[in-house]
Amino acid sequence: MRNKKLEVLFWSIAFPGFGQLLNHQLVKGIALIILEVLINVMSKFNQAILYSFIGEIEKAVHVVDYQWLMFYPCIYFFGIWDAYKHAEGENPSYEFLPFVFSAFFVTVGLMYSYRTEVLGVIVGPVWLPIIFLIPGICIGLFIRKLILHYTAKTY
Repeated sequence: MRNKKLEVLFWSIAFPGFGQLLNHQLVKGIALIILEVLINVMSKFNQAILYSFIGEIEKAVHVVDYQWLMFYPCIYFFGIWDAYKHAEGENPSYEFLPFVFSAFFVTVGLMYSYRTEVLGVIVGPVWLPIIFLIPGICIGLFIRKLILHYTAKTY
């Protein structure tokens, strides 16, 4: 059996807008693809990714345009959530919270990425936001669980 929500989730992670295209939301999907490409090109994010993967974090910090890159987490996580929400299948209550908190924490990680050091090494605009994703997801899931627990009707 095919799990449409999982398929859409993974395509959206790969590239914002692809999940919308799979959901037959062509205008929204194309708009997200255009936004992603625009932000990616203007922020020089691909160059920062390249430098980060080859260990030249200082170059990644200096090449990236943070004014543009600050938009990326919200567009990225909105695209993932929106595609997931509109895919076939059940939509549990408050399922958006892990996506929202992920966008927030990744943005905060991005803001501190140019100066945060781990073991004397600057982490940079690619790795620190990825590290901040973990508490974002966890806190979003925890808050969702709290809300569901305290709003559950007991009879």
